[in-house]
Amino acid sequence: MSEDLNAIEAERARIRDAYLAPGPDRAPSSARGVHHVALLSADVERTVRFYQELLEFPLTEMIENRDYKGSTHFFFDLGHGNLLAFFDFPGLDVGPYAEVLGGLHHLAISVEPSTWRRLRDKLTAAGIPFQEESGASIYLRDPDGTRVELLADPLGEMYGSHVL
Repeated sequence: MSEDLNAIEAERARIRDAYLAPGPDRAPSSARGVHHVALLSADVERTVRFYQELLEFPLTEMIENRDYKGSTHFFFDLGHGNLLAFFDFPGLDVGPYAEVLGGLHHLAISVEPSTWRRLRDKLTAAGIPFQEESGASIYLRDPDGTRVELLADPLGEMYGSHVL
């Protein structure tokens, strides 16, 4: 097993050496930022209550989904110009959420440490199961099963390391 781990670390080091440029040498990104991440919702009102009332992400807009008549496309403010969006697909059975290769593993959202503690207390009071890790991460599932991480680290940092 240690040979496998050594091989994995060697491959990680090879890729890092080939592609990871130090900050000052790194080319600027062609992107302006994440406009929105779109997830699926089986129940619009339940999703709004969860994200706006429990997690305190304000609902900013609700419009018809241009790709599917009768579907609602709705957005929540995540701060810094970032949006979390949802679609519902009335009449379609999209099945339960599944973590699959090529799919979403989890969505990590940075919150201030004091907000993190308040949200942890709200989750506890609401009886929402969650897993706390490293005193900085809370992992929970939204009403449709999507894994969400509330992270008390600043944007661009993860567990004390600068990742941006």
